[in-house]
Amino acid sequence: MRIRIGKRAAGVAGIAAAIVLAGATPALAATGTVHTDSGAPLTVRSAPSTGASSAGTVADGAAVDIDCQTTGETVTGKYGTSNIWDHVPGGYITDTYVYTGSDGQVAPDCGSTSTGCSTAGTGDPHTCAQAVTWAVNHISTSYNSDYYNRCDHIVGLAYGFPASGSVTAIAHWNAIPGSYKHAGDRSVPAGGLAFFSTSSAGHVMISIGSGTFVSNDIHGNGTYTKTTISEIESKWGASYLGWAQPWFQYNH
Repeated sequence: MRIRIGKRAAGVAGIAAAIVLAGATPALAATGTVHTDSGAPLTVRSAPSTGASSAGTVADGAAVDIDCQTTGETVTGKYGTSNIWDHVPGGYITDTYVYTGSDGQVAPDCGSTSTGCSTAGTGDPHTCAQAVTWAVNHISTSYNSDYYNRCDHIVGLAYGFPASGSVTAIAHWNAIPGSYKHAGDRSVPAGGLAFFSTSSAGHVMISIGSGTFVSNDIHGNGTYTKTTISEIESKWGASYLGWAQPWFQYNH
């Protein structure tokens, strides 16, 4: 039983009998039951964050199939506080409102395969390698007004577009088709775009390989320097969403 259950053990006994788990370890998909207490439906999100766009709802008391799990925004719900999000048909729901019978993961990691960067089907003017070269060649500690607060614009430039086509980084992430996204996966290939949820417009940066990225503003307004996912998280308090292939609204 998950540790958080101790606070309402009396209600769990009946629930537990109705839950059928597909596996006790993250090797298999699983089944859970949504419990919101209020009777209101639980919002399904397009990414593992409460700031991501709604992709539908799941009714209170409904059973859900969890095909994989990932980490995302930390949420406090009926079953405590956790950064685990469950991928169900249509999108992501916070695990804090889902009874799974475990405090940990009960399904495989989402997007855990070693997928490489690809521009197949995107129509991007630049390849992944060319975008990486562009990013490395534009690293600078000097202020550039075209870079300040324009992270999504910059990754568009790296891929040969005059603009990304999205108003913000979070809007870009929400618009990318699911087949191009790897939510929660921190193994970002060179050329892949790493997205974050923040208190405002979100953030995106490009991977240049080996866990290193190039980002604007992290080491000074208008600069463009090397960084990591963990530095963005710790310095800006951002929640990592995952990475995506270089799909841009400008071309769709």
